[in-house]
Amino acid sequence: MSERIPKFGSAEEERSFWADTDSVDHIDWKKARKVSFPKLKPSVKTISLRLPEMMLEEIKVLANRMDVPYQSLMKIFLAERVEKEMIRRRQGYGGQGEKDTSLDGSAMHDGKGKYGGEG
Repeated sequence: MSERIPKFGSAEEERSFWADTDSVDHIDWKKARKVSFPKLKPSVKTISLRLPEMMLEEIKVLANRMDVPYQSLMKIFLAERVEKEMIRRRQGYGGQGEKDTSLDGSAMHDGKGKYGGEG
């Protein structure tokens, strides 16, 4: 760590700098401390998602059994799957430059399984 972090005129200028710069040259990470931001809320975006009615009904049944709103249960399911896939990719599955078409080692779901119709 020897280089000073420059002063930036804008957030875009700073983003551009860090996109092409290794922070190791500017920050002594051995002195870093873990911090927590308990009141920080992640930004959310509303989306429209078409689901087969049977799937939605099954999600609602599961949510009712777990005593959680069905939208919250869907977010939990999605978060768990995203985390699992990110770990899988960090461990080197889904080779360089080739399209990763597997989930759990099987073919990508074509959207026509148990619930029929398009995904």
